Amino acid sequence: MIARRYLLPGKGERFIVLVAGFSLGAVMLGVAALVIVMSVMNGFRAELFDKIVGLNGHAVVQGIDNRLTDWRRVLAEAKATPGVTSATPLIEQPLFATYNGRAEFILLRGMRVDDIRTNPTIRSKVVAGSLATIRPGSDEVAIGARLAESLGATIGSDITIFNPSGQTTPFGTMYRQVNYTVGAIFEVGVYDYDKAYVVMPIEDAQTLLLMNDSVGMIEVETVNADRVEQILRPLAEKVRGFAVINDWRRMNAQLFDALAVERVAMFVVLCIIILVAAFNIASSLIMLVRAKTRDIAILRTMGASRGAMMRVFMMVGTTIGTLGIVAGLVLGAVFLFYRQAVVNFVQLVTGQNLWDPSIRYLTELPSKPDPFEIVAIVVITALMTLLATIYPAWKAAGTDPVQVLRYE
Repeated sequence: MIARRYLLPGKGERFIVLVAGFSLGAVMLGVAALVIVMSVMNGFRAELFDKIVGLNGHAVVQGIDNRLTDWRRVLAEAKATPGVTSATPLIEQPLFATYNGRAEFILLRGMRVDDIRTNPTIRSKVVAGSLATIRPGSDEVAIGARLAESLGATIGSDITIFNPSGQTTPFGTMYRQVNYTVGAIFEVGVYDYDKAYVVMPIEDAQTLLLMNDSVGMIEVETVNADRVEQILRPLAEKVRGFAVINDWRRMNAQLFDALAVERVAMFVVLCIIILVAAFNIASSLIMLVRAKTRDIAILRTMGASRGAMMRVFMMVGTTIGTLGIVAGLVLGAVFLFYRQAVVNFVQLVTGQNLWDPSIRYLTELPSKPDPFEIVAIVVITALMTLLATIYPAWKAAGTDPVQVLRYE
């Protein structure tokens, strides 16, 4: 009851209430900032992982000279390895494509037709055309949306793909150039993929690259991406000498390591905001204790114990912190729900491109709140708030009623 009265504005005490309001606002902003940043960082990592693994699998078995001639045997052994859920033969080769005088570097990807049509990352991201038209010998391909924009190509456009490793003639090596029709355009959401990928049937890729019946690699998915190295260790022994296995960690080590370091750094930096809010709570409580010295002395003479006085002021501080935590969670949830609209609005007002896909990898701002991290944020904030109330409450409990009321 006493703590509630101290939290409400009284005559001549509006300044103290104003300071307490600033403290509550600081806690709210600190909690909201932590929730927003950590959710965006989690979403960024999750989106990248899903899209990278969706196209490249958990690991690839790659020929030492970028060719697997006995790939059917390796494919069978990969599928028979315990813990492997799927294995897919692939051809992947950087090449060059042109259309109407425009030229772009591409990453040619040859896949079996059934794998093209059932790959969830490609199948669910087709924005124009249809994957049903892509068949061996049809000379139709699927290309990324950003590549289509760069070339100015649309459905039905004939693009030319160059292979510099052509046939050898008495006059030197002649590069191959083959025309293909754009049958589908997809947008997986990762800028680098949408800017470079050209997907075609594996038979057409073998013909273009003069690979006969060989493939470049076998993509493997497992039951647990975090244990991919242990799961594929038996397969690595079987292919040693003519192939190597690279998992998703090795292929994207720098990117995911940088994200992990950035998450920790951002968490520590944003915790400083909450620490400042805790100091604000401590300062407002110190001012409240000084303003209520006479009340404290009267309560002590009426029989209130030191512990009771500490509980009163600790309750005032923790109430401010609790309200700030709740408000921060609400603010963070609202911001995350409207995150892309907020980004678009800021871009409209400032005229600046805040989310350039060529730099950010993803086309939209992602978000994935982690309940465990949110609980950790709440616990850390509540603990800092509680610690900030101890000194002011201790000073209030140490008030000597005799000294205060001597001249009353």
